[in-house]
Amino acid sequence: MEIILRATAIYFFLWMLTRGLGKRELAEMTVFELLLLMVVGDLIQQGVTQEDTSITGAMVAVGTIGAWIAIFSWFGYRYRGVRRLLEGVPVIVVRDGRPVEPALRLERVTLDEVLEEARNNGIANLRDVELGILEADGQFSFLQYSGERHHAPHEKHTG
Repeated sequence: MEIILRATAIYFFLWMLTRGLGKRELAEMTVFELLLLMVVGDLIQQGVTQEDTSITGAMVAVGTIGAWIAIFSWFGYRYRGVRRLLEGVPVIVVRDGRPVEPALRLERVTLDEVLEEARNNGIANLRDVELGILEADGQFSFLQYSGERHHAPHEKHTG
């Protein structure tokens, strides 16, 4: 039972840690940060199983974390509000060709990062972007203006 409680505590600690780090930090890990994650994995194992080196202890710990993942996944699937809490929400960082500074500050994203991602998506200038979105998974999506951007939204276009 102690292993279940320890695994549960670690699961919730890791969930809070990843939510607190921010979207971009998790999407753009350096090699050093990846190595640190491997070390963290070993530290977690030691903290969860303590001196229990049995296969049963390891299976109980992994099974507990797996159960929490399944539970969170089910609640996220079933309830939209829970999904937003668990996974985060997309954030608009560019609107009508201009950076949304408060959103950039909140997400700790620099304008240079936005410009780089725009270039990676074949966009040379932010003026061509109607919406730039930092997705919940840390990736950027850019919606460019269509050829009809100069028309009022309520007008019908033919041809």
